[in-house]
Amino acid sequence: MTKTAVVTGASGGIGAATARRLAAEGYRVVAGARRLDRLEKLAAQAPGVVPVLLDVTSESSVAAFAEQVDGCHVLVNNAGGALGADSVAEGRLDDWQRMYDVNVLGSLRVTQALLPRLIESGDGVLVMLTSTAGLVSYEGGGGYCAAKHAQTSMVETLRLELVGQPVRVVEIAPGMVKSEGFAVTRFRGDAAAAERVYAGVPDPLTSDDVADAIAWCVTRPAHFNVDRMVIRPRAQAAQHKVHRVGA
Repeated sequence: MTKTAVVTGASGGIGAATARRLAAEGYRVVAGARRLDRLEKLAAQAPGVVPVLLDVTSESSVAAFAEQVDGCHVLVNNAGGALGADSVAEGRLDDWQRMYDVNVLGSLRVTQALLPRLIESGDGVLVMLTSTAGLVSYEGGGGYCAAKHAQTSMVETLRLELVGQPVRVVEIAPGMVKSEGFAVTRFRGDAAAAERVYAGVPDPLTSDDVADAIAWCVTRPAHFNVDRMVIRPRAQAAQHKVHRVGA
């Protein structure tokens, strides 16, 4: 029997890489995102990927998406992102609301919609893509850190509430990842500011690195749960400690 995996935020970056990797592992992958044209391009390149329109901030969109998922063995809550790098004192309320809605409530909506199918599968895996920002806060990251801390709390709560059920709950918390569009979105399209984040850093993680970690976790035996996997590039010892060549 072919297992079905659902990946949100799959139109680019980590989501697209995860959809490709899980399809290569033999899963039928339902890839959800707002940019349907990019999903269709992904599906054309990766047999096994099924593109379905999804806006995780919309209850009606999530409901319509869930209706197109016949069964679900793996759910990867990847949709998310950061907006701005302002201090808490100067942070924009709409940025904070958007980050909370996408990262936290978006994950909640999709999880609530598909959790019954994960349980019904008899061996479900729920993966939450958080961040090291959900473990350690840093200046200029107040809104994003708050959202990621909330996701981490959701994962920990789900694991407690689902104990005894046939569902593994996995948190993947990446550090510095140079993924498509993440930093550019955060800095409102300022490509130069986005590039400075990675300046001099030898080999930051890639989207494929994170997808590899996700694939490893979900393909473990049913009794084997990875509570939390923290992954960073070798050059990053902590949020505030990064080796930069020439720095």
